Amino acid sequence: MDTRAPGHHRPGGPADACRDQGAPGRVRRTARGRTAGLRGALYRALTAGGAPITRHGGARRAGTYRRRWTALPSAVLLAVAAGAGLPSAAADDGGPATRSRGTAASMPASVPEGLRPFYTQRIDWEICGRGVQCGRLEVPLDYADPAAGTIRLSLARVRAADPAARLGSLVYNPGGPGVSGVDAVKSAPEPPTTPALAARYDLVGFDPRGVGESIPVYCPPDSAAGDTDPADITPDTPAEVDGLVRSARETAAACRAGTGQHLGHVSTLETARDMDVLRAVLGDPRLTYLGVSYGTYLGTLYADLFPDRVGRLVLDAAVDPRLDALESLRGQAAGFQGALDAFLADCASRPECPLGTDPAEAAGRLTELLARLDRAPLPAGGTSLLDRDSAVVIMAQALYAKDSWPALESALGAALAGNGTEFAGLVETSPDAASDRSFEAISCLDLPPAAASAEDVRAALPSFRAASPVFGEWLAWSGLSCTDWPVEAVGAPRTVSAPGTGPILVVGTTRDPATPYHWAEALAGQLESGVLLTREGDGHSAYNVGSACVDRAVDRYLIEGRPPTDGTRCAG
Repeated sequence: MDTRAPGHHRPGGPADACRDQGAPGRVRRTARGRTAGLRGALYRALTAGGAPITRHGGARRAGTYRRRWTALPSAVLLAVAAGAGLPSAAADDGGPATRSRGTAASMPASVPEGLRPFYTQRIDWEICGRGVQCGRLEVPLDYADPAAGTIRLSLARVRAADPAARLGSLVYNPGGPGVSGVDAVKSAPEPPTTPALAARYDLVGFDPRGVGESIPVYCPPDSAAGDTDPADITPDTPAEVDGLVRSARETAAACRAGTGQHLGHVSTLETARDMDVLRAVLGDPRLTYLGVSYGTYLGTLYADLFPDRVGRLVLDAAVDPRLDALESLRGQAAGFQGALDAFLADCASRPECPLGTDPAEAAGRLTELLARLDRAPLPAGGTSLLDRDSAVVIMAQALYAKDSWPALESALGAALAGNGTEFAGLVETSPDAASDRSFEAISCLDLPPAAASAEDVRAALPSFRAASPVFGEWLAWSGLSCTDWPVEAVGAPRTVSAPGTGPILVVGTTRDPATPYHWAEALAGQLESGVLLTREGDGHSAYNVGSACVDRAVDRYLIEGRPPTDGTRCAG
């Protein structure tokens, strides 16, 4: 990456290209335009951090598996003394709004005078759905100049199911960057926590600055890259490279025009400061945080900024903050390749596998299929076509959750037989989200660009291809997304030790495609009080995805304050 979003949309879009090598220009343009019929669905899938993949048999979508609102690339828990300074539980039946306000215990003496009004504001919660309350939090546009203007952040809350046993607020960040925490609380098909946690904590989600209903980044779609002639995300010719560079530059200009001064104030560092205001206004003396994927980066920066205000932090599917953008992208390429290899081995273990019964044979047939799609895209329903790049991105999304594998296997079988409709159908139809570039806006502020030019990408391509023959080129060329961004990065790679905190629980999955397991090992090793919990298994993230061992360990830590033994391993 960019460290936090392995599968998010990049300029030129994963589904924005259809390459038909050697075809006449008229046929080539037609194929590209028809392939772009998949684009709207892929935009939404990618920015949701886990495509809505239909399960084999249609039972459940992978996008809803484990509420996977995280970044392809990706939760915060506020741990407090029981009920300290917080409103009592209210009936969520359309009755009067409840209120939250900071207390003396939640207001650090070190808060500058200019910021104190933000820390002492009141949130009026109103019913906005079944069992859900919504509110707004006002924060400074610029923490260095609090008088320069404000931002109103959108919030959603579900009260603790057992008010008498309530421990505090559980602020949840689902990942991204660019994913709505309000939607994750308000509209997720399943709760993001176990019933044990839901009984003891209020679940609080928020839209980070630049996201959802909190001054969203807006890039007018009529000038955003890829609207009329999609760029090729794995260019082979100088003209295709120029098109991808131009696409990224046009996207950057559109975001500057559409978002204005706010574009320079959507960094994760600023969101971490916003989270401290939220902690205080909720009345919690310390922050307890469960971050997923990109959410672990947000939690890590919070611990770096405010170690004295850290309560119980769970960082699930962890990001290594020491990595620069290029290193992160290369690590993700390897992570996705490892997950693909696991999928192919699983498929080949059954006689009905359409790719063959030997993993090496399966990998070879997949390579042949992708090469055919590169030469001649397949019909994919209506006027749409399935090209190689779209197939690669859809496969990456399907690797996020193991329960998507049967659907991917079936779709590959259909594609081998000459029909791309089932493959394209793995992604739900949804409105075009081309104007939503919060992923780029946040990522480009968080780290300097992965590449300064197309020449830099070309130099890195061999190492990316070695990391992943399937995903490497796509992720390498995505490094151009921040090259011409109109606002300079305010963040940089850093080692975070967070001295003086209590135990911080870092959770990693051994075959996580998006945030490789060694990143979790690295983060746990950096943190002075880091504790590593490992899920041995497949898919992105570990908590509340089916491992009773992981769930018990996380719940006990958050409820009782007792972390597992460092190095504990759980079956997936």
